Amino acid sequence: MISQTAEYALRAIVYLADRNEVPQTTVQIAEETFVPVNYLAKVMQALSKAKLVHAQRGPNGGFILAKPGHLLTVLEVINAVDPIRRFPECPLKLPHHGKNLCPLHRKLDDTAILAEQAFGTTTISSLLDVPQTRKPLCRFPLENKQQ
Repeated sequence: MISQTAEYALRAIVYLADRNEVPQTTVQIAEETFVPVNYLAKVMQALSKAKLVHAQRGPNGGFILAKPGHLLTVLEVINAVDPIRRFPECPLKLPHHGKNLCPLHRKLDDTAILAEQAFGTTTISSLLDVPQTRKPLCRFPLENKQQ
């Protein structure tokens, strides 16, 4: 449904949202989200370019969300790194198809529309609104939080 890059971006964003504006380095994020650090560095660059995260320099630097998790949707994160593939016309470039998609590509495009709608109405904060023992996407440390 979504690419590995999009999943890695979502893991990082959800992790940052859970950290309550405490800057996190790429290494910290990678360790806690089980994403290869070199791959994550590229993902974080894309998220920064899309203005979804801010990078802070210095000894206490790292990444923080650019806006609160309740204002950030899953679709925004996906679109920043690897948008859901749509089929506005025949992907095989068959001249007799043009914008009239065959049944297979029509169904794929319809499914992509549904995914965009679902992800567009799902906020990052809503993914965190679960008991501490059931954190989404990856295993976050509980750090003395009440369970």
